[in-house]
Amino acid sequence: MNEKFILLACGSGASSGFMASSMRKEAKKRQLNLKIKAVSESEIEEYINDIDILLIGLHIEYLENELRETTQYKNVPLKIIPQKIYGRLDGKAALDLALENITD
Repeated sequence: MNEKFILLACGSGASSGFMASSMRKEAKKRQLNLKIKAVSESEIEEYINDIDILLIGLHIEYLENELRETTQYKNVPLKIIPQKIYGRLDGKAALDLALENITD
């Protein structure tokens, strides 16, 4: 598999940073070729041309429609990380969510 780029976003980038770290650990265990980065919601547009999927925290779900317009234009899937995954910083489940929605 070619390297895939998973972008996580939240309000300030802090909580998504913890989630990204957990996901990177899981990806390393699985020996997957992934780039996983966390950013604040204001930085998403800087990366939109390079990512394979955008995962957002539930607390910025109110931006979903606006973000979906941008991601659809670029053919990038957008998924909201469910609270039970985000709240536990469950990198395994978040990684599974991303991988299920990335097309080769």
